[in-house]
Parts: sequence; structure tokens; C-alpha cells
Amino acid sequence: MKILIWGRGVIGTQYAWALENAGHTVEFYVREGRKAQYGSYVNLELWDKRKSKKGRIVKEKWDIVMHEELKGNHDYDLIFISVNPQQISSVVKYLAPRVGNATVLFFSNFWQDPQLAVSPIPRNQIVYGFPGGGGGFEGNTLYGGFYKTVQFGTFESQPAKRDLEVRKLFAQAGFKIKVEKDIKSWLWNHFAFNAAMEAEVLKSGSFKKVISSREALDGVGRNLKEITPVLKARGSKLDPLTIVLSSLPPKAVGFIMTHVVFSPKSMAYTLMAHNHFKVGYAVQEIITAAKKYGIKVPRLYEVENLIPKQ
Repeated sequence: MKILIWGRGVIGTQYAWALENAGHTVEFYVREGRKAQYGSYVNLELWDKRKSKKGRIVKEKWDIVMHEELKGNHDYDLIFISVNPQQISSVVKYLAPRVGNATVLFFSNFWQDPQLAVSPIPRNQIVYGFPGGGGGFEGNTLYGGFYKTVQFGTFESQPAKRDLEVRKLFAQAGFKIKVEKDIKSWLWNHFAFNAAMEAEVLKSGSFKKVISSREALDGVGRNLKEITPVLKARGSKLDPLTIVLSSLPPKAVGFIMTHVVFSPKSMAYTLMAHNHFKVGYAVQEIITAAKKYGIKVPRLYEVENLIPKQ
């Protein structure tokens, strides 16, 4: 396949590397001026867990191809989009008249109804998925990693040909495919967990400080308890992780995340420690939804004034 990665972000870059190594042609679309800013290569320090639970560390100087324009007569088979939820509308607006016959993979989170959020793009060309990885850039070095599993889902009764083609693409690159039966609820649950984490980041100042603090991780559990009624009010099913984390005492959640999920030598800790994502959007969206449904979220109200102005 000939694949276009939207932006040179953390998720897109590391999956681009994996797909190129599986024999595909991979290029990047970046905003005007970013080619000169980014340079022609990325230094990779990736934790790759496709072949074993322990994984392997990849250290590589990887040359990449970038373009600052996408023409309507392009020949890309797949356009891979992994952007922040607040960026989706602008991406869709630009891409819709230029999509051509490409399959468009949204490897992003959503708080809107995903189908409405991407509706200007033909419905039969869209595939929904979600990565199992993360990390962050330090200068021109990407400290990231991915797990073996990636999620996919569809809003149709059966996966379409394009869904199956994209799943096969990832499977042949060494990933395990997990199909979410209710992809909208799964994405909303993940967004809710992000908001619970972001609220603590707003207070402490960084993801690294949150995952290094038992008190902050206790707070993530308390935040999720407040947010869960908002998910229910939206008609979202609760996924197993949300049920467990919102049912356990917050101190138990903090203990599990401190000693299991984010133990200092784990990949999860490494990826989160390098995460420099600008937080606040998810928290504000949850607050807005909570007000709509008449649900109180006092822990989120406490950090609302800390959300950076857009």
C-alpha cells in the first residue's frame, strides 16, 4: 500500500515506521513550514512489544518523506489520521475535497459521535481504529512504543471490504487485531479516562508527576467516579476497565496504577513520562456535558480555571 500519515505526531510516526518496515510506502503530510522545522529524519527510541511481552528497544535514525500539500489526484491507498479530538473538524474540512479514492483510517479518540464528526468524508471510505501505544518527542527524538494489540470497530453490522483490508494491513505488520463491538462507547470510555488523568495533570503540571505520585493516581480514580454518570447519561455502555476503576475505592485504584500499570520500569511509565500532550480539552468537554445533563463534577470544577485558553 501507499500510505499517507497525517502530521508527524507520536502515534502516526511510530506506526508509520512499523508499516514501512512491513514493506509499504509511507509518507507524511505536514502543515506549511513544518518540513524545514522537523528535518528529514526522526531519531527513534521505540519500545516494540509485537513479538514478546518484554518487548525490544529500537534505536534508529529513520529518514522520512514529508509533503506540505495534498492534491486531489493523489494515489494514496490509505490516509492514516491520528490527531487530537479538537483537531478532527479542521482535518476533515481540509481532507474531504481531497480524499480521492483513499481509505481514511481514523486512529483517534472522539467525544462527539464519530460518524457525525467525520461526516463530510464518504462514509464507505472510513475505517475506525485505535492505537495501543504512546510516548512523546524530546526535540527530534521520539521516545515511544506500542503494544501488540490494536483496536478496530465499525458502525455497520459487518465489516466492509476497506475495514478488512486495513485490519489485514496491521495483522501482516505483526499486530494483533481486537474488534470492539461498540466502538463508539469504547472511544467515549477512553476519552473519559483521559479526562480523569488530565485533571490531575492540570494540578501537578505533568504526566510524569502524576504517574510518580500515589496521591495523584488516587485522584484519577476519584475523577473517574465523578465522570462515569456522564458516560451513562450519554447512553454509553461502560467498558470493563471503566467499571473496575470506577467501582474500586480510589486508594485501590491508586495502588494498582502505582505498582502494576505505571511501575517505574514498565513501558507504560516510560511512555507517559515522555508525554507532553497539552491537557484540558477533555476536562472541559466533560464539564460541558455534565452541565447539560445536570450532573455535578466538583473535582473537575476545581481545575477548570487551570485549563489553558485556546
